[in-house]
Parts: sequence; structure tokens; C-alpha cells
Amino acid sequence: MFCTTCGFELDEKARFCSQCGRPTGAAPVAAARRWSGGLSLPAEGKKIGGVCAGFARYLDVDVTLVRVIWLTTAIFAGVGFIAYLVAWLLMPKDPVPAAVTETARQNT
Repeated sequence: MFCTTCGFELDEKARFCSQCGRPTGAAPVAAARRWSGGLSLPAEGKKIGGVCAGFARYLDVDVTLVRVIWLTTAIFAGVGFIAYLVAWLLMPKDPVPAAVTETARQNT
């Protein structure tokens, strides 16, 4: 699949172009995989604590955009670092799916 704006080759599951940031028009994540419980820390796709990934999923925007905005706020306003720590402590974690729990039990 290619981006219709910049022509960059994309992964079939990509929802945003990694080159120009435009939406690809690909279908959103399946409802079974999407956590619809509100703002929370994801189990996967996180870099440090998952705060930016959680906000990106909640707002349904590209995680890179959220990370850039958060870093800009941290550098220029100074409150971004404190806000990240507070969000990391206050945001609940995603629940572990039953299939993962069952697999972990079988492996022990």
C-alpha cells in the first residue's frame, strides 16, 4: 500500500503515513483488539511508560504526533515532565486478556 499524498510505501495495517502523517484510510483497529474502556496505559506499543500511546489511542490520533507535542510542552513549558509522571501514576493499565492469562498459566 502506498500513501496517496507522498507516495511512501506503507505497511498494510498502517492507519497513518509515517512520512507525511496523513491518514491512510485503512480500517481502524478491530473492535475486539481495541480497548474501549477510556484512557489507559496500553500493554503494547509503548516506549517509556505508555502515556503518549494511551493518549493517542484515546484521541484516535498518531502516537508520533502526541509524542512530539508532549516533548515540545516538556521542553518549552517545563510542565510536560511532571505531567507525564503524574499521568503515568494515575492512568490505569489495560486489563490482560483471558487468553494471555491462560497461556501464561500453561507455560508455568
